[in-house]
Amino acid sequence: MRWTLKPQPDIATQEKLAQELGIDSFLAGLLVQRGVDAFAKAKSFFRPDLNELHDPFLMKDMDVAVKRIQKAIGNNENILVYGGDYDVDGTTSVALMSTFLLSFYDRVATYIPDRYGEGYGVSYQGIDFAADNDFSLIIALDCGVKAIDKVAYASEKGIDFIICDHHRPGKQLPVAVAVLDPKRNDCSYPFDELCGCGVGFKLCQALVEANDWDFDILIPYLDLVATAIGADIVPIVDENRILAYHGLNVINTSPRAGFKAIIHQLKKDTLTITDVVFIIAPRINAAGRMKHALHAVELMVTDDFKEAQRIAAEIEEYNADRREADQSITEEAKQQIINNKEEELFTTVVFQEDWHKGVIGIVASRLIETYYRPTLVFTKSGEYLAASARSVSGFDVYNALEQCSEFIEQFGGHKYAAGLTLKPENYRSFKARFEEVVCATIEKQHLTPEIKIDAILPLGSITPKFYRILQQMAPYGRVICDLFL
Repeated sequence: MRWTLKPQPDIATQEKLAQELGIDSFLAGLLVQRGVDAFAKAKSFFRPDLNELHDPFLMKDMDVAVKRIQKAIGNNENILVYGGDYDVDGTTSVALMSTFLLSFYDRVATYIPDRYGEGYGVSYQGIDFAADNDFSLIIALDCGVKAIDKVAYASEKGIDFIICDHHRPGKQLPVAVAVLDPKRNDCSYPFDELCGCGVGFKLCQALVEANDWDFDILIPYLDLVATAIGADIVPIVDENRILAYHGLNVINTSPRAGFKAIIHQLKKDTLTITDVVFIIAPRINAAGRMKHALHAVELMVTDDFKEAQRIAAEIEEYNADRREADQSITEEAKQQIINNKEEELFTTVVFQEDWHKGVIGIVASRLIETYYRPTLVFTKSGEYLAASARSVSGFDVYNALEQCSEFIEQFGGHKYAAGLTLKPENYRSFKARFEEVVCATIEKQHLTPEIKIDAILPLGSITPKFYRILQQMAPYGRVICDLFL
C-alpha cells in the first residue's frame, strides 16, 4: 500500500477562503484541493441548486430527440423504453424514463432483454419484439452507443432509435434519430461524467422545458438518479453532486414504495450515499444478476407498498443467492490462479464455463482486492465466452482491450470497467495478448494500491464544529470522499 500526500493548496487562497466562510483553515484547504477556491463556488458546493443544472439542449442531438418524441405522441405512436444494462444504472434508467413518459402519455411499454438469452445491450430479439408489437420508436437507456448493426436492423423494420448512453462510443456511431452521449467527440456538453440514468434524466428535463412544464414535476424521480450515481461510482461533482444531493433528500423525505420496502427496517433516520451504495444498490443489482432485471424495475415503479414488499422479499432471496455465488466463485478463481502459477503476472484472466454470468463482475473486483492488477473473469455464454473486466486505479482497461480487438467479438465500457465477448478458440490468444499489452503499458506504481492523503491533521483540530462542517461536504464520492484524513 502506498500512502501519497497530495499537492498542498496555495496558502493565500486557502486562508482567504477560510476567512470568507468563517471555517478552519484546514477545511478550507480541503475545499481548495477540490477546486472550490472562491466564495461563490463554496456556496454552490454546500448548497447545490437545481437551477444550476446545465441546459439539456447543450447535449448533441437533444433537440432532435425531443422533436421525435413529440412527433410520436402527436401521431399516437407506440414507444418502447429499452433497458439493455442489468445493473442499477440500467434499471433505474428504465424506471425513470418509463414512469415519466407514462405520466402524460399511455402508449409506452418497457422491454428488458434476458441477460442469458440475449446478452448485454440492444438485441435482435428486442427489435423483433418491437416490430411484432407495432412499436415505431425505441428509447434505449444505458446502452446502444455501439449497437451499429442492431440500429440498422431496426431501421430496416421502420423503427427509429433514440439512444441515451454514457459509455465510450466506438469510431462510428449508430445511425439513430439521436445519440445522446456526453462522451461523444462531437458533443460539447459541459459535463461528461453523467451516468446512464443521468443522461435519461437530461432527456426528461429537455421534454419538460420544451413543453414549458414546471421543473418540479421531475423532483420525485431524483431518488432514482441519485441511486444510479452512487452505484455507478461516477464522480459526485458538478451536475452529479446537485442531482445526488437532491435525490438523497427525496429518499429521506418521500421514498418511493420500492425503496421504502428495502429500507423500512433500518434503524437510521437519514440515509447517506454510502447507505444507498451498500444497502439499496446491491438488492437492485441482485435481480438482474440472479434472475431478471425486470424484477428490479417492477420494484421501482410500483406505487403499492404491499406489492413492493412482496417484490423486495423476492429480491432479498436473490441477493442471498448472489452472495453465496460470488463467494464460491471467487475461491474457485483464486485456486485456478494458484494452480496455474499465475500469481506474479501483470494481469488476472480466469475462465470456467459454469460460473454464474451475473456475478463475474463482482468476482473480478474481489480478485483485484487480492492481486491488484487488471482482471477479467470469463464464463460460457451461448456459443461465446463472456467476461467482465475491472481495472486498478490509473490504468485504462478499455484502451487495453482495444489493443486486443483482433480476438474480441464485441466490447464496451469505461476506463475501469468493461464487458466483452469472444469465441472460445480465441481465449488463449486473447489472454496472452492482454498480458502482453498490460505488461508493456502499465506503470509500476499502478500495481500497488494507493491512498491519497489530503493533509496531516493535528488531533486537536478535530472539534465538533470541524466534524459538522465535514459532514456538510456530503454527498461524498470519488472526488469528495469521507476517508481523506
